Amino acid sequence: MPDTNAPNAPGVAADAALDAALAEGSAKAPPPSAAEQKIAELESQLREAGDKALRAGAELENYRKRAQRELADERRYAIVPLVRDLLAVVDNLERAIGAAEQAGTGSQSSAAGSAADGPLLAGVKMVASQLEGVLKQHGCVRIETVGAPFDPNFHQALAQEPSDTYPAGTVTREAQVGFKLHDRVIRPAQVFVSTGPGKN
Repeated sequence: MPDTNAPNAPGVAADAALDAALAEGSAKAPPPSAAEQKIAELESQLREAGDKALRAGAELENYRKRAQRELADERRYAIVPLVRDLLAVVDNLERAIGAAEQAGTGSQSSAAGSAADGPLLAGVKMVASQLEGVLKQHGCVRIETVGAPFDPNFHQALAQEPSDTYPAGTVTREAQVGFKLHDRVIRPAQVFVSTGPGKN
């Protein structure tokens, strides 16, 4: 009488044969065809072309922004030569005003001369103020000096001197006015710098 608990030998053999056939088929998978290789190659070239296009676009955008900044700077500072020439006029007007004020406080001239000097001096001051106002409208302003901390970016130190009024490293006197156009120094201010209180 056959053993009913024994495994079905023919069925087991069929399953084993099927597994072996599948394993052999996967092991012997056919190599990719020429068309598949060409597709993979074209996809790789497409990715490279896309990367190059992105980099070129970014470089072009950076160049455009840099060119815009340079053009804006050229327009912003185009008047530098004119401003430098006008600073000499400002200096001469201030010298004339200073000389007139010293003459007025020195030996007094005749009453007629004093009467003439008053309106003339006021007129020169008005012209100097108007000229400085025009420069300010275009972004050219004086550099702060007396009482300000010494800054080599804006000040040119002529000498150091003791001062009971200003602490060390502070501008005590101005020898020549300095000007800046927007954020660019056109002419540094020539100054004297405090070394602190003098020795008693």
